[in-house]
Amino acid sequence: MKRIFVLAVAFVLCGIANVQAAGDEKNGHAYFTKTQLPNMANILPAPPEFESARFVADQSQYLWGKLMRLDEARCAQAVRDASYSMETIIEEFGGIFGLEITKEGTPEIYSILQDVCASCDSIYSDAKAYFNRMRPYTYYNEGTIVPEKEEKHRYEGSYPSGHTVLGWTSALLLADINTSPKAMEGLLARGYEFGQSRVIAGYHWQSDVDAGRMAGSVLYQLIRNHERFIGQLARARAEFAEKTGSMSNVNTIGATQHEGSAKVYRIDGTPATDATKGIVIENGQKVARK
Repeated sequence: MKRIFVLAVAFVLCGIANVQAAGDEKNGHAYFTKTQLPNMANILPAPPEFESARFVADQSQYLWGKLMRLDEARCAQAVRDASYSMETIIEEFGGIFGLEITKEGTPEIYSILQDVCASCDSIYSDAKAYFNRMRPYTYYNEGTIVPEKEEKHRYEGSYPSGHTVLGWTSALLLADINTSPKAMEGLLARGYEFGQSRVIAGYHWQSDVDAGRMAGSVLYQLIRNHERFIGQLARARAEFAEKTGSMSNVNTIGATQHEGSAKVYRIDGTPATDATKGIVIENGQKVARK
């Protein structure tokens, strides 16, 4: 009987581990389980103690956030950023990214974004529980600009900010696909603002957001070395180049300039013709045909 009980417990624990590894950002597949990731509670400094000198900076930023709510456009952005989802990332970052991201139109980019988003929870949830920091709207007993979510998060730790992890990690990924300096500027600036939105909304202290960016950077560094991710990133970059022809290492030339005798292949290695559009390999060089 004891052996059966032990086996049952092991089965349940394996199931939990698999769920953590699978992730579930709209059926994305996380790259790691919690046990495969470093514990951010052992990396991050403890949040400022309430009423300490360090806490004054957090209080100052809380007041800054309340002032920013008077800016109608910025306040609306903070409300949109309060939705923790891949759809929010696509809607808020898509224009800066330079290509509409859809499951049907950009399957490789959509898939890698799914998996990165599905990986975010595991890097910060244990640290949140460990530090169990009170959120600013609870500390001050004040309302936020997203009142419908206040009860859900009231007793959940605020350090580090999970929304910031999602926004910052997504920005790093998208800047890794569209590698142009201009796109990187816009994507990382938007990723930064995604975190600041949590201060404006009243859900996080500034130090929560700063810690969230660090957690996101740690996570993305680990993801970049994952074998599955490396293949996905190569395919996502090729897809971006094919759809836009704007990758910095791709020469854009017109189809009419190609000679019929040229050796031309598609990215997957199959023969191409003079009429083939998109990214091709021609005489050993990658070019974008329009």
